[in-house]
Amino acid sequence: MKFQNIIVPVSGTAVDEETIKLACRLAKPDKARLYAVNIIPIDRTLPLDAEVESEVQRGEAILDRVEGVAKEQGYSVETDLLQARDPGPAIVDLAGEREADLILMGVEYKTRFGQFELGSVIPHVLKNAPCRVILYHQYIG
Repeated sequence: MKFQNIIVPVSGTAVDEETIKLACRLAKPDKARLYAVNIIPIDRTLPLDAEVESEVQRGEAILDRVEGVAKEQGYSVETDLLQARDPGPAIVDLAGEREADLILMGVEYKTRFGQFELGSVIPHVLKNAPCRVILYHQYIG
């Protein structure tokens, strides 16, 4: 498998670091471009371009951390901070715009009512992505 453009959505969870390390390993053989993106969900009661300063600062800190992890791996990553109503469609749209051949998503182990839960973003991306999708589930032992 050859990759030229890899999208890595990051959200500030513990799985981000391992996900970006894996992305670097996948990108290196073909010198693929890495794009880390943090998406700030904007409530429907606000305009899409609303300034949510605390969320912007949090997103920038997440992306700075991801850049540092990539640098430690000897790789560079382009970062993007997006505001969207729903992260799923925003990730799919970005993958199309960047002509991604891979979306690499870290999955945190979450439960809801005692059952493992993927939420709504991952199923949307899996169903609608214009490219391959790899889910990385960090083992918590």
